[in-house]
Amino acid sequence: MTLTNTRIRNAKPGEKATRLFDERGLYLEISPSGGKWWHFKYRFGGKEKRFSLGVYPDVTLKEARDRRDAARKLLSNGVDPSENRKALRSAQSERATNSFRGGDAGMVWEVFRRLGGESFKPCHTPL
Repeated sequence: MTLTNTRIRNAKPGEKATRLFDERGLYLEISPSGGKWWHFKYRFGGKEKRFSLGVYPDVTLKEARDRRDAARKLLSNGVDPSENRKALRSAQSERATNSFRGGDAGMVWEVFRRLGGESFKPCHTPL
């Protein structure tokens, strides 16, 4: 039986984490503290894996199903969704840290050279 918004809203936390299953590997895990997380359960390379899709209610049932479908499409193309996410985050992080352009280094050196290069002295004197 597939999940409904009403069933999700009315789900109460228990003593242990509980799972409300939808279909095609999607489920909502409810922690004892009351948090609700969407997960996608799949097999890749002979191993069972879990892929987090977000937190309810920030991610609605429809959005979770869309994200699951996108992950299933990656799987059908032979790509592990969790490894794909790691690669995307790594590339995004690298782009943010490597924002220094090569042309900037030449410009900084030119200004330094025009100000006196190695003989450049600061305009203030130490105490």
